Amino acid sequence: MSFPIARRLLALAGRARRNWLARHRNAFNFWIHMIGIPLALAGILLLFVAEWYWGVGAIVTGYFLQWVGHRVEGNDVGELIPLKRALGLPVVSVAPQYASGTPPR
Repeated sequence: MSFPIARRLLALAGRARRNWLARHRNAFNFWIHMIGIPLALAGILLLFVAEWYWGVGAIVTGYFLQWVGHRVEGNDVGELIPLKRALGLPVVSVAPQYASGTPPR
């Protein structure tokens, strides 16, 4: 039995994972994302179950941590890359010190 949709989804997930790992090679950036991403996601939930300022605070703090990580690594925050490209601004997808290195596993 063949599952072409599942195979495509797995291939897409694999490419997305490799791309994400290529953009988060610096250990500080990687681990600060491990704090910032769940915090921002929890903020979305908090918007519905707590006072609004807890949710907004968690989202802002989570994104701030991720922004700090990208400043340390030297590349752009992923959510801003499409906007910068649309405005014709320069984009740094992968930090220059990692651009020619071995791809992440």
